[in-house]
Amino acid sequence: MSGIDWAVLLGTLGLIVGYGTYMTRKSESLEGYLKGGSDMKWLTIGLSVMATQASAITFISTPGVAYESGMEFVQNYFGLPFAIIIVCVVFIPIYYRLKVYTAYEYLEQRFDIRIRLITASLFMLSRGLAAGITIYAPAIIISVMLGWSLQFTILLVGILVIIYTVSGGTKAVSLTQKWQMTVILIGMGIAFSIVLNRLPKEVSFLGALDLAGAAGRMNIVDFSFDIDKRYTFWSGITGGLFLALSYFGTDQSQVQRYLSGKSIQESRLGLIFNALLKIPMQFLILLTGVLVFVFYQFESHPVLFNKGAIEEVRSSEYQQEFSEIEQQHEAFHAEKKAAYLDYVSAPSSATQSEILALDEKAKSIRNNAKEVVLKANPNQSSRDSDYVFLTFILNYLPQGLVGLLIAVIISAAMSSTAGEINALASTTMVDFYRRFNKKEVPETQSVNTSKLFTLGWGILAIIFALSAQIVENLIEAVNILGSVFYGTILGVFLTAFFLKKVKANAMLIGVIVGQLSVFALFHFFSEQIGYLWFNVIGCGVVMLVAWVSNQILPSQD
Repeated sequence: MSGIDWAVLLGTLGLIVGYGTYMTRKSESLEGYLKGGSDMKWLTIGLSVMATQASAITFISTPGVAYESGMEFVQNYFGLPFAIIIVCVVFIPIYYRLKVYTAYEYLEQRFDIRIRLITASLFMLSRGLAAGITIYAPAIIISVMLGWSLQFTILLVGILVIIYTVSGGTKAVSLTQKWQMTVILIGMGIAFSIVLNRLPKEVSFLGALDLAGAAGRMNIVDFSFDIDKRYTFWSGITGGLFLALSYFGTDQSQVQRYLSGKSIQESRLGLIFNALLKIPMQFLILLTGVLVFVFYQFESHPVLFNKGAIEEVRSSEYQQEFSEIEQQHEAFHAEKKAAYLDYVSAPSSATQSEILALDEKAKSIRNNAKEVVLKANPNQSSRDSDYVFLTFILNYLPQGLVGLLIAVIISAAMSSTAGEINALASTTMVDFYRRFNKKEVPETQSVNTSKLFTLGWGILAIIFALSAQIVENLIEAVNILGSVFYGTILGVFLTAFFLKKVKANAMLIGVIVGQLSVFALFHFFSEQIGYLWFNVIGCGVVMLVAWVSNQILPSQD
């Protein structure tokens, strides 16, 4: 990066961290630290909720998903607006009426302490691991592309997050997330415009979409009923609904964002803002990836985008084999470019099957290159799509904007990680420490204890990130991790809300059986069942087993 890029990057990050730390330096009450003083307006809530969900993985990995397989990933979010409506109608009024700090406090009132603790523990396990991923995922890619040390990059993100999150708690997280999300939206809009402007003059926007469609990249909606397909309309509208409902309704990292609202109305408006903007934002990010795909059909590019993997294989005994694949890639790219230019100028010059055949051959060459990389280093992840968008940023964006887009990625990592460790600290403080500490302690001591928990979770997230080894595509890895736990957690809350006769012992059986069922199915059938369906399965098993157990067990007081 140039000196201008470094100035933009460091200036953007410094201003955001400094602003959040300065504006919330006087948090003296536990409510102020954990709930932000309950005075947040709807726009801050909406941007904060979106920033917590939209991690750096979203902006690095999602365009790569579109580059490889097209727009189908957007179906993952089809159930989100309906989930938010349910949260606004059912969840928010209950949380406000009970004046809870965490979602899990309600479960003790509805069932008993066991259900509260086991559900909070499931959240802490899943979100604690996710916090490590949200730091590690962008760090490993940024470190490879910029030549930074991986450990330095992880520590940079983690320490910046810890500074303002420990200092100001929930309010600091929400205020910084508002500006982080603003930077993110501006940066992605600029990136989209530049990709569009970089297309060859012979290729219009509509022509690019037509070519992408012929190559199978505009497959936005799939109405097939194949359960083994990862993304379909039905998995998105059902599994995506359950995933979003659990995430927005029961995940403390989200609940804490809207519980800081000034009123129920402000919290609802913030979530509705998110519902209206989330799908268009994901659509834009995926479309950016599709346009990057079209751009690279006419622009020379390496057979693989992971520079670190290429350098490693070139210094191995497989150098010659990889060089032959590179030569094959270059020769085929010239042939494919000529065919695509003919197609753009006269779409009838080639059929869609011929365009698809060219794309399949290009994929085959890339797969051969990945196999050689794995032979050179079996521990080297084969994922390459995560490096596509960052390669474009570094090679084709003007000075200054490169620094801004890197700031976007790091800001996204910071915002999602801050929301996670803030929620983990709140759950630890409220659901465990305060629940079992019978002594009356001064307010300032409670705040200081919460800060220590925040610091502890921040350090743990850094440790998880330093030891992480992620496989496949990063954006999918996070959603898969959530799907393994979220269905069970959602099942507990829906049982609490709607199955009024179910008691604690039956609920405990339901939780245990439900979570073990998801673990077993995921272990044995993860290739046959799209991961979004595990949200539905987990929730359904918990509710069904709890209801049946309640009919069998002796009545409880």
